[in-house]
Amino acid sequence: MGRTKNQPEGGQAPVVQRVRVRYAKRGPLRFTSHRDFARAVERAIHRAGVPIAFSQGFTPHPKISFASAAPTGVASEAEYLELGLRERVEPEALCKALDAALSPGLDVLEAVEVHTAGSLADRITASRWRIELPGVSDDQLSTAVAAFVAQSEVLVERLTKQGRRTFDTRDAVAAIEAVPSQTSPPGVVATAPCAILDLVVRQVTPSVRPDDVLSGLRVVADLEPSAPHSLRSARATRLAQGTLTPQGEIVDPLEADRDPVAIGER
Repeated sequence: MGRTKNQPEGGQAPVVQRVRVRYAKRGPLRFTSHRDFARAVERAIHRAGVPIAFSQGFTPHPKISFASAAPTGVASEAEYLELGLRERVEPEALCKALDAALSPGLDVLEAVEVHTAGSLADRITASRWRIELPGVSDDQLSTAVAAFVAQSEVLVERLTKQGRRTFDTRDAVAAIEAVPSQTSPPGVVATAPCAILDLVVRQVTPSVRPDDVLSGLRVVADLEPSAPHSLRSARATRLAQGTLTPQGEIVDPLEADRDPVAIGER
């Protein structure tokens, strides 16, 4: 994006534009921790010449805020961050510049100027996940899902920063479905089974992660792989996150900012 102007003497330049960004974590880069990714974003912003604004004080920090980052080891097509800028930019140019400055696998998909009030976090109440389960058959998963849905609560334990916590995974799950896995083409020998779970999880406290739901399936149905794999080999991908509607749809948190004309007419 080219070189940007220096910060003014005696203080930081004010934020004149806010831009929200959707990015993906793919392939081996899904193992990037949130802290490492945050550092990578700061370096990419510097390399791309993005006119990022900084906080006031003795140790100014770039105006970057992340929303509901995916756990380490999980792939995602719907991660979000917001940038406060001291100069106006074209969101499309910002998107291309940031994407070029990041490593392949950390991919910037979209950038939208903020036209509405409220934070990104206010617009994220649920996530949709696709979880591939090597060594688990379709029938095994369907039976476990039926048992899970039939329960009023499914308690699991997890070690958190506050110590070991017990919480209800059933209450956090808005929708759960066993998706039939693809069958092998004629003449092709089938490999080990790999069932697929489609899952919508509400944002609750403490947060319920995909592996917590798998623990819940183990609790209610003793779900274990038939092949020599572990449920720890499950491959989780976040497909979407946003506001959960009464119809069970997830509204992208960038949707309200994509059409400022329509926003002004509401």
